[in-house]
Amino acid sequence: MRFTVAKKAFGLRWFLLGTSLLISSWSVAQHTLHSQAADSTGIAAKTETTPSDDAVLDSPPQQLSLLFPDQVRLVKLTLRNEKRDWVDISFRYRPRAASNFIWALPQLQQATYYTADWAVLAANERLVRGSFSFAFGPDAEPPSIIQAAEELLLQSRYGDPDIRYVAPPRTQIIINRDPPRFDPPFTIELNEKKPDPDSIQ
Repeated sequence: MRFTVAKKAFGLRWFLLGTSLLISSWSVAQHTLHSQAADSTGIAAKTETTPSDDAVLDSPPQQLSLLFPDQVRLVKLTLRNEKRDWVDISFRYRPRAASNFIWALPQLQQATYYTADWAVLAANERLVRGSFSFAFGPDAEPPSIIQAAEELLLQSRYGDPDIRYVAPPRTQIIINRDPPRFDPPFTIELNEKKPDPDSIQ
């Protein structure tokens, strides 16, 4: 009886050890996967933007400019402030490949900083992503300083440097407003009418 219990305990230890090793190796593989460079083509590192990344300007820019080292197709270009409020820049995908893209901007409101996110398809149809941030105004600071402070706050809050928290877009709460009314374009009669015997068919 003692031999059977010892044998079961020994088997349970080996099972738990194997499970923990499997989980550890999976975690290491996941960490290695996430720590790898996102761009193996080098396009993101060689791309020149206007405004440049972490720039502090006197006044809001009138346009965004991206100069790529090769001919690419720009498939995404978005702009948002530090509160993740999106700016409508009327971006539309154009299938024609080019190395220089210039996009006009609307009048930007004062914000702590803005971040432009872009994505392109390289010649081998490989998707490459990148981003750059800028600030403007008399009291503006480099976005990297503010982003580092935000990351330090999140790290002290969650205690794990590998955790990345993304703030959701702000929501607007509407109180004391009647729901909208919509007039349908047509009316469907669900009650079947009986034919009038006096009517002529």
